[in-house]
Amino acid sequence: MQASESGAVAFARENGARFVEELKALLRIPSISTSPEHAGDVRLAAQFVAEELSRIGMENVHLIETASAQHPGGHPLVYADWLKAGKDAVTVLCYGHYDVQPAEPLEEWVTPPFEPTERDGNLYARGAVDDKGQMWMHVKALESLFAANGGKLPVNVRVIVEGEEEVGGEGIASFVREHGDQLKADVAVVSDTEMFAPELPTLCVGLRGMIYTEIEVRGAKTDLHSGMYGGAAPNPFVALAQIISKLKDEQGRVQIPGFYDKVAAPTADELKAWKALPFDEEHYRKTEVGSRELTGEAEYSVLERTWARPTLDVHGMPGGFIGAGAKTVIPAKAVAKVSMRLVPDQTPAESFAAYKAFVGSIVPKGVEVEVRLIHSGDPIVVSTDNPYVKAATEAMHEVFGKETVFVRGGGSIPIVGDFVRELKIPTLMMGFGLPDDNLHAPNEKFHLANFHRGIESLIRFFASVGA
Repeated sequence: MQASESGAVAFARENGARFVEELKALLRIPSISTSPEHAGDVRLAAQFVAEELSRIGMENVHLIETASAQHPGGHPLVYADWLKAGKDAVTVLCYGHYDVQPAEPLEEWVTPPFEPTERDGNLYARGAVDDKGQMWMHVKALESLFAANGGKLPVNVRVIVEGEEEVGGEGIASFVREHGDQLKADVAVVSDTEMFAPELPTLCVGLRGMIYTEIEVRGAKTDLHSGMYGGAAPNPFVALAQIISKLKDEQGRVQIPGFYDKVAAPTADELKAWKALPFDEEHYRKTEVGSRELTGEAEYSVLERTWARPTLDVHGMPGGFIGAGAKTVIPAKAVAKVSMRLVPDQTPAESFAAYKAFVGSIVPKGVEVEVRLIHSGDPIVVSTDNPYVKAATEAMHEVFGKETVFVRGGGSIPIVGDFVRELKIPTLMMGFGLPDDNLHAPNEKFHLANFHRGIESLIRFFASVGA
């Protein structure tokens, strides 16, 4: 380990408690990007990140506005760079997001979601691991390197942090398409994924794509009394239930014609590596899922189903009467939020067109249906045959003392596809969350040991690439 690298690691260890307190301050900001009433909080979180990037020594720090006529209510990007390592030095693009999911249901949180609390070596708060805590690792790794190297870094660095990842990332996607030259780099590093198991360093090399949609069913021109009109007037909720019931069969297979035609199977080497992972299906069912049994395509393993097979899920059906007591109403409309996870070689455009056409073909009598695309992202598989993967695996091996495993993720990070497609650079998904960190759920947490080890891994990665 070089002197500058060891000095940065020592600085990170000496200042670890401060790093956590700073993270808590960021976590107290309810930067919920889905809620218009929290727009001010989202901007406050952006300013918090920008101010810290300036303080540690990054340059050209500023907010990039994304709101426009086509994208009203867009939240700002935070940009910063330090490009003084030399024209021949490697340039690393660091990505993260400062927005968070809504915290509901609030009654299921042990402690309030925006009052970060330490328990049993974990930090509990909305955004603790997704993605404020992991994004903060990047900032603190850079601060440690600045402090140990007299205000210099071993590599050129650009930082881009968004505030719309949880609502589809439309703002950053447009920026990358239109101003990709401002993010020119040799490699991108994303810490928004998880380790396969505790103590097991992991690089995620594939993500499923996504289509998020709404199905709106309209019946009568206004809400109706079910006693007066029931039996004659169409019920949009019943119609919506009939549509949803036809989207998948009892074995979990999506019934959209052609849905599986372009599904690329994982390679034999990938399947062999996945079988060697320390995966206990019963522990997964009982501890992580918490259901009586697992569902889906029984002919595929759980890892194949969650990493390499497409899915279709229903997330909510807002509308009608849901208050206390009774109200005998036939609602005028009903809505369902439906998403699909896609895998290579499926495309969002083709998949959405097939889905919309299929829904249109199964509409019950008496109602009208509109299918809307809310946001989408491409599936991605990243090559491991590059020196940056080698540097990352070596860095994590030094910290964890174990060989790094390569996995795919079942989730979607649309910007990864944009980096590969638009910037044409490899992307490292170097995450330090755990499978039980409750992303998007009550009692989200970040194991603090992983927060600190993530900072050290990133320090060693930057130093290795710089050397």
